[in-house]
Amino acid sequence: MRIILDTNVLMSGLMLPDSMPGHIVNAWRKHHFYLVVSEPMLEEIARVLAYPKIRKRLNWDEKTISRYIALLRFEAEVVNIAGVAANVPTNPNDNHLLATLIASKADWLITGDSDFNELAGQYSILTPSEFVRRFL
Repeated sequence: MRIILDTNVLMSGLMLPDSMPGHIVNAWRKHHFYLVVSEPMLEEIARVLAYPKIRKRLNWDEKTISRYIALLRFEAEVVNIAGVAANVPTNPNDNHLLATLIASKADWLITGDSDFNELAGQYSILTPSEFVRRFL
């Protein structure tokens, strides 16, 4: 199974290992599914990991963040989303996630972002709790 994790799910999973997102991140670490990302996603993840609040919570320095991004590049399938038309009407800043789903033809996009609620009928989108209930 090929899965896209929204940054909110990945961050929650890293910070709260016993949460639903934490179970998902742990399942990825145990190779229960393949992770799919795009360059804009990796950039967003790196940016969010650099937030002082997140760095403090994870106790990560710049070197650790760089290593984690390198791990994602190595472990995940990185897809090219150039030229892929995608529109998240309620939040255009999330267009790159939908474009990643479209370009990769991944099985699921896992997100806790309510901006994707209206798209869940058109695309393979689940909340973290839905994903855990169905697959973990």
